[in-house]
Amino acid sequence: MARNKHPEKTVNLILDVAFRLFMEKGYEHTSIQDIIAHLGGLSKGAIYHHFKSKEDILVAVTDRMTAESNQMLAAVRDRSDLSGKERLKTIFKESINRPVQNDIFTVAPDFHNNAKLLFSLLHDTMEEAAPNYILPIIKQGISDGSIETEYPEQLAELILLTANVWMNPMIFDSTEEESYRKFMIFSQMLQGFGLDIVDDEMLERLKELTAIYQKSKR
Repeated sequence: MARNKHPEKTVNLILDVAFRLFMEKGYEHTSIQDIIAHLGGLSKGAIYHHFKSKEDILVAVTDRMTAESNQMLAAVRDRSDLSGKERLKTIFKESINRPVQNDIFTVAPDFHNNAKLLFSLLHDTMEEAAPNYILPIIKQGISDGSIETEYPEQLAELILLTANVWMNPMIFDSTEEESYRKFMIFSQMLQGFGLDIVDDEMLERLKELTAIYQKSKR
């Protein structure tokens, strides 16, 4: 058999196919054979050359989903021209406006049938994003006086869990009205910490993404 001269291209193809199938069918309902059937002639051996198991593919899919987001988080975290509060606002605005969000909400994964995918994303939120990106910004905000809290670690986790999980219409199948109400409570919660960092532009974007999700379900 000829050696694969483009292993990166093969890996990306496998991840593209797996991502789509995991979103459409659910991780538990997607088999290795399902993935093979959509690889345009690649064999099972080609998959196992790069991945030991379906769970390894899931890890790689999740890593790729979060890599771009984490690069953005790091770039904002490391800015020296903004206060801690301004950095948090920038992160929310850039996160919700990323073009890939349209693709994710269009594919509209059913997280009720994607328990492992949901857990993987939650794990990344709690173990990677909160301590490595949001927490340093909150600590900087405490230092510069723009954020007031005695519990920076817990605030970092609360903000991300609320924004990424509770407010995510794909997890709770929220309507536009429900998303609006959650956004308003989220805004009031942040204001309680002196963080008036969400605005009408973000609200309109959330409503747009919710509409994309609801349309994809029809």
